[in-house]
Amino acid sequence: MTTNERFAATTGTTATGTTANTTTAAPTTTARRRLGSTGPAVFPIGLGCMGMSALYGKADRSESIATIHAYLDAVPEGANALLDTGDFYGMGHNELLIHEALRTAPAAARDRALTSVKFGALRTVEGGFTGYDGRPEAVRNFLAYSLQRLGRDHIDVYRIARVDPEVPIEETVGAIAEAVEAGHVRHIGLSEVGADTLRRAAAVAPISDLQIEYSLISRGIEDEILPTARELGIGVTAYGVLSRGLISGHFTRDRALAPGDFRGMSPRFQGENLHRNLDLVDALRKVADDKGVSVAQTAIAWVLSRGEDIVPLVGARRRDRLTEALGALRTGLGPADLAAIEAAVPAGAAAGDRYPAAQMAHLDSEH
Repeated sequence: MTTNERFAATTGTTATGTTANTTTAAPTTTARRRLGSTGPAVFPIGLGCMGMSALYGKADRSESIATIHAYLDAVPEGANALLDTGDFYGMGHNELLIHEALRTAPAAARDRALTSVKFGALRTVEGGFTGYDGRPEAVRNFLAYSLQRLGRDHIDVYRIARVDPEVPIEETVGAIAEAVEAGHVRHIGLSEVGADTLRRAAAVAPISDLQIEYSLISRGIEDEILPTARELGIGVTAYGVLSRGLISGHFTRDRALAPGDFRGMSPRFQGENLHRNLDLVDALRKVADDKGVSVAQTAIAWVLSRGEDIVPLVGARRRDRLTEALGALRTGLGPADLAAIEAAVPAGAAAGDRYPAAQMAHLDSEH
């Protein structure tokens, strides 16, 4: 089976890229989406690799690499795979894991793999976060280490993970722009910034995309941030599309989380908040069941439906979860479906903030 035939089997398109008939109505997406007006064309779903190294408990290294390989294999010729990471995920572990996965992948798959890297988070030996560093000299330092760990001569999209409140965003973006001029970075991205910061950054250099949380239960960007991004020609890479598994359809009310799992301190997974949020999932499940698809596929397809300028990132750590996520590409959502989803999970219905208070304070997008 060729790469394009595998893509057809996964997404419901033909090997030539045209839409195949499916039992779930027309697919919600084409084979490629562009990251803004200046960024690269990528596969409609990116792979977020964080969970393979950090924050969700222990991951299986061999399965993680196999999942990256499966994702690369699902991307057809003419499209680019988007692997998202951060230099602080496992204190460099995630970049080294991606390096190994790319090194052991077929050359053709490796050549169409794009890396999106976040930097700037300051960590402790114990794994704590102590702030962010966006100084130009820090940008150059973080970049040098990432290039070494990834085993590449450039990073395709480079962005600070959170705005450093002590450093004007113009200085941070200016330093990345210098790296673009030097050939070490291809495109500049941003992460979790508000509309004003987005405008200030775009005045310094072209911004390809804004990485920000966006899902059925995290829709704050719709008010001001998303319209501003569209006005400026900036794409969106949406993370948390399944809200860290909360709206995947797989999270249960009695699930015991492993030590160190971020969700153990996330407000949306606590006490009554968890029960209220899983009530929303139960309502969404009825919509999914009526279409004959999974809850996760419905939630991802909803994000895909919000616009061709939005690329969801899925945090699959296993091949079966990846296969399920990619099935969202053939989960067509018509007006009636979207209305049913809206009724099941209205905007603002989620209980609890998306991060603990200390981390919410670092989100320029929330101020």
